[in-house]
Amino acid sequence: MSEYNSEIKIKVGLDENKIPEKLQWSAPDGGVENEASKALLLSVWDHNAKEALRIDLWTKDMPLDEMKIFFHQTLSAMADTFQRATNDEKMSATMRDFCDYFAEKLELRNKE
Repeated sequence: MSEYNSEIKIKVGLDENKIPEKLQWSAPDGGVENEASKALLLSVWDHNAKEALRIDLWTKDMPLDEMKIFFHQTLSAMADTFQRATNDEKMSATMRDFCDYFAEKLELRNKE
């Protein structure tokens, strides 16, 4: 591991039933300290098992309309990341087409 490390922290406040009530994240190198959030999606690649591990959390007061927007923006960002990571323009365009379809079906175009 390199001599310099960067750390990202996620704090999850739970209610008595272990349901997330509060999410906070910090990334000091990015100037973020205990920033509140209503939802997070985290994927980690396990290279030994060749599978994605994930943590999907949202607070019980996350508004449904915001969750739909969050998913649309996340899917769109994944299409961009896929293109940068693989240089596969054709599949990236297909992913963006799906994002457009997703937004249309959920009537998100005027909400973002």
